[in-house]
Amino acid sequence: MGKTIIILGAGTGGIVCAHELRKHLNQEHKIIIIDKNEYHFFYPSLLWLICGWRTPEQIQTSLEPLNKKGIEFVQGEVVKIDRSNHLIEVNGKHLNYDYLVVSLGAELNKTSIPKTETIFNFYCLAGAKQARAAIANFKKGKIAVLISALPFRCPAAPYEAALLLDYFLAGKNTRKDIDLQIFTPENLPMPTAGPVLGRSLKQILEKRKIGFNPNLKMRSLDGSLREIRFEAERVESFDLLLVVPPHQPSPLVNQAGLAGETGWVPVDPKTLKTKYEKIYALGDITAIKLPNGKMLPKAGVFAHYQAEVIAYNIAHEINDSPMRKEFNGRGSCFLELGYGRAGFAKGNFYASPEPLVKLYQPGKIWHWGKLFFERWWFWKWF
Repeated sequence: MGKTIIILGAGTGGIVCAHELRKHLNQEHKIIIIDKNEYHFFYPSLLWLICGWRTPEQIQTSLEPLNKKGIEFVQGEVVKIDRSNHLIEVNGKHLNYDYLVVSLGAELNKTSIPKTETIFNFYCLAGAKQARAAIANFKKGKIAVLISALPFRCPAAPYEAALLLDYFLAGKNTRKDIDLQIFTPENLPMPTAGPVLGRSLKQILEKRKIGFNPNLKMRSLDGSLREIRFEAERVESFDLLLVVPPHQPSPLVNQAGLAGETGWVPVDPKTLKTKYEKIYALGDITAIKLPNGKMLPKAGVFAHYQAEVIAYNIAHEINDSPMRKEFNGRGSCFLELGYGRAGFAKGNFYASPEPLVKLYQPGKIWHWGKLFFERWWFWKWF
């Protein structure tokens, strides 16, 4: 008898999981992926969009073609996960599942971000588009990149944003008249990847005259005065602000009893199983503690590899095969530097006592690698 696997969320992990399940299971088994959006966005390219190097149409694609690949796409807002009856409530209907994969990502809490002509949430498409127009016309003053709270997805993105802005503004011959600053609650850039990488990135920022302001927890934003107010009574002004808004888990996981103490979903670090039978979670919605006590970063590369593990194990369980895979904590990340160059970091985040991450020599090859990956992503999955 055929099984039904439902995947909640069509981001990086959800898309990979659906395709991998279809690869390993025959057509008698149903694969359903549910997302509130009609389109899949390639979020790494938002930074290129901000600088005018991409259009919205170039970094998104319809999810409808999944239906032609043996994956049923349902567009709608999930309102309830009913664990007791193995049901998902969406669009006024109840869908039954045998296996559930929660890939809901991290939601952006925008309530603490004032809506003004100088403050932009560049972690969403609408905000990135507005930021692009403002930056194109910005000629003099102070641009701040603010990480408002931890955790947040894609730990490299705020630093890439500052470095790409430095390059973009230099090309417009306005950089000399612009003060570029980063404010973050972190002690070093990308601290989970280890102090060696963090110090290397800090040196790159300093060389490019980008101010790095660590250990600052935002208390509030004043849009009319153009001020960031931090704890310890520190206040910083700005003329244009790019902000990473606070991230939060979907309330669905708490309602379903899947959330842990932090609000995110605790899972087995190797199998991604939740505490409930036949329910898995992956990517940004999860909370995975590393050997050093820190949490696994929220990044698409981990969601990708976790999805492969989950799909393989579900399929082989359904096919009554003893073969299983485990997620090993390995991941990699491009770091765009501008000037046609990028860095590349790769390593094992499950290593003890600290993650073993190597930062490769920055160069044009890694920039071309990211360009290729963007094209490959749409070709591979859509």
